[in-house]
Amino acid sequence: MSSSNASASSQSLRVAVVGATGAVGREMVKVLHDRSFPVAELGLFASERSAGKVQETPYGALTLKAFDAAVVKGYDVVLLAVSGDFAKAHAKDLASAGALVIDNSSAFRYDADIPLIVPEINAHVFREAYAAGSRLIANPNCTTAIAVVALGPLHKAFGIKRAIVSTYQATSGAGAEGMAELEEQTRNQLDGKPVSNSVFRHPIPFNLIPQIDAFQENGYTKEEMKVTWETRKIMEVPDLPVSCTAVRIPTYRAHSEAITLETIQPVTPDAARAVLADAAGVKVVDDPANGAYPMPLNATGQYDVEVGRIRNNIVFGDHGLDLFVCGDQLLKGAALNAVQIAELAL
Repeated sequence: MSSSNASASSQSLRVAVVGATGAVGREMVKVLHDRSFPVAELGLFASERSAGKVQETPYGALTLKAFDAAVVKGYDVVLLAVSGDFAKAHAKDLASAGALVIDNSSAFRYDADIPLIVPEINAHVFREAYAAGSRLIANPNCTTAIAVVALGPLHKAFGIKRAIVSTYQATSGAGAEGMAELEEQTRNQLDGKPVSNSVFRHPIPFNLIPQIDAFQENGYTKEEMKVTWETRKIMEVPDLPVSCTAVRIPTYRAHSEAITLETIQPVTPDAARAVLADAAGVKVVDDPANGAYPMPLNATGQYDVEVGRIRNNIVFGDHGLDLFVCGDQLLKGAALNAVQIAELAL
């Protein structure tokens, strides 16, 4: 079942996008327009060096403004596509002024009193917090958001006892610079020129790098632990065993994940497909005999998360499931999810 557009609303809201020149900020503007979010005024805020420049948007050419907390406080909805340090410095202040602030960084994801929301899975948490006056909401890590869209419905239907996730993450997860390094260094490789790396720890062309973010004391990277911590919080299962291995791969856009589940209740591939086919934000692409399964090229630019390769796991038998998911990390993993959260307040 595909994600639906925002319902019609008589509200007309002033919306600010902070970090509007980045990949996520630009996608936020596009998603606001594509989903007919009721925007009365759109403010694009960026760094001092970008102030005064004109940015083409679906709303026409708009002039970028330098961030000014006093000005941004006047907006109804503030979408933050900024660093965690910037969010920590400004997000709570903006929210206390009355704006609904949706932060895309990791600054507040693990705070017990700040909701971490994927609308298809835990919209009720947002509604309860919003009704109680909460105005600061955390947007999850892109990898987690893509995974839980599939895991949530399966957990509701069969119960998840434990999950093992292996991710194959596109270079755009490291920003525009990551994509540029992939393209430039791949050309160098093909032309027989020296291949260097600055964004990634190792050369990325024709390579896989099993490290995203810094290693932690337990041997996992922070990116891998984000999947564990955030999946538990979003799915409201604080002790759910989740193990993740995160790998950077030489693709432009859309993250892929191989997920193994041990379920509490017996599960069959057909039963899982039926649940996922009726799940919001999911597109079942599962006809392996005809070469139909989730792939980054197909998931790029799509709102829905593709799920396929659905089969019983031979280790866990009728209590096990394997699946492969692929989602656009700039959309469901970031911009789309943020706008969907804002829609919950309409």
